[in-house]
Amino acid sequence: MNGLMLPKAKGATALMLLAGVAAFASPAFAQVKTGLATQVKPVAPKPAASTPATSRGTQEAPVPGNPDYAPTPGAAVPPPPPPPLPPVVWDLVSAEDLLSYIQQVGKDGLNPADYDPAGLASAIQSGNPAVVSPIATDRFNRLSNDLALGHVRKPARIDWWIVDKDIDPAKQDALLRSVMAQHNLRQTLDGLLPTHPQYAALKAALEMTPATDTAKINRIRLNMDRWRWLPRDLGQKYIIVNVPGFHATLVENGVNRWKQRAIAGKLSTPTPQLNATAVGVILNPAWNVPKSIEKEAAGKKGFIPIKAPDGKRVLYWQQPPGPTNALGQVKFVMPNSKAIYLHDTNARSRFNDSTRALSHGCVRTQHILDLATELLGDDGGQWTPDKIQATLDSKKTVQANFVKPLPVYIVYFSAAALIDGKIVDYKDLYGRDSKAMAAMQMKDGGASLTPPKVKPEDQASVPAKPKKEVATRN
Repeated sequence: MNGLMLPKAKGATALMLLAGVAAFASPAFAQVKTGLATQVKPVAPKPAASTPATSRGTQEAPVPGNPDYAPTPGAAVPPPPPPPLPPVVWDLVSAEDLLSYIQQVGKDGLNPADYDPAGLASAIQSGNPAVVSPIATDRFNRLSNDLALGHVRKPARIDWWIVDKDIDPAKQDALLRSVMAQHNLRQTLDGLLPTHPQYAALKAALEMTPATDTAKINRIRLNMDRWRWLPRDLGQKYIIVNVPGFHATLVENGVNRWKQRAIAGKLSTPTPQLNATAVGVILNPAWNVPKSIEKEAAGKKGFIPIKAPDGKRVLYWQQPPGPTNALGQVKFVMPNSKAIYLHDTNARSRFNDSTRALSHGCVRTQHILDLATELLGDDGGQWTPDKIQATLDSKKTVQANFVKPLPVYIVYFSAAALIDGKIVDYKDLYGRDSKAMAAMQMKDGGASLTPPKVKPEDQASVPAKPKKEVATRN
């Protein structure tokens, strides 16, 4: 199959863990000192040497957040870090296991040739561990990186800002040493793959696709790789929005708990792919118009200028809460550097459109008040439906927080799989597939491609401490 050596399916029953599959492929889919001053006779301080070093242990420990802390002379110096471990020595059996794994990695949509199995086989034939070890370690590192993080590199991931920390050099080294000690290479590498049922469904569809249908194969391989771009563990409870599919889904314990239609960014203001933590919602939100689309609102009816303290300079334009507000009745509080949020809308009829690329970038979500009500009531939350409705009726802008924040993932999958192995294709709205597909065919995953142009505000995908929001794209 296009040089990928894909085995035939062994049966799809083990892959039908299917609440997650339905999330993407069902037809419906289709955050002063106190005390008194006293006069005391000065006492000369004792010399530092008179205090045993052991008695200073707790006194010398730095206090977090105390900028005035400095160790006194003679304080214990922390020991230097241990020297790096020697390179791993591979035994021939483990090297052969690695070769076997590489030869069958096509079933996960990766190309065995990218990991040079011939070079590894030649080293194994030498029978010399000194020859085998550096070659096998190189292949292990490249393969484990692709299994955990995806083969396509950042230059080919257009507007993808989701951070995946499933593996790094330190974790990789620890995994390799564990493999050498326990001889469990296959289990270890399999343990890096996505656990979402949709990945398993795509994998089954790939095995059932004729080798001659290269266009379908490439589309499946790319979307399998996109699952590897995500963290392996998305959380016990999370919201996931697939932009090309125009749906938002609440998943809990692997089961779709809530799912509705969504409206994503239009072609001129595409929705970026990101993850954020939703800490609550704002009821009766005002819309602070971002600078990028300020001309659409400035001076128009229904928008008011928010001015600087001097009363002259306009900081931004705001649309107050009300029936004409573009954010509707509810906006999720999920700080992120792109000012992208899930929210209601005052134009709910647009949810009936088949292609719902209509917003300025944010995700307008159908029946989002129902979603907010469910989440606010979770974990013993005090926001009852009656309390929420009373707040909405008051016309006051109020933030209501969830008892437990939850992650939100805004993703871009142009293909999903049904439980019978059939593929549902979504329109590649923003033309992001071609560059990523080309990178899938490259040995370096597109690392050598020209990086995308990054705007100054996009230099950091997620700020360490998000600033207070003053603008939201609707």
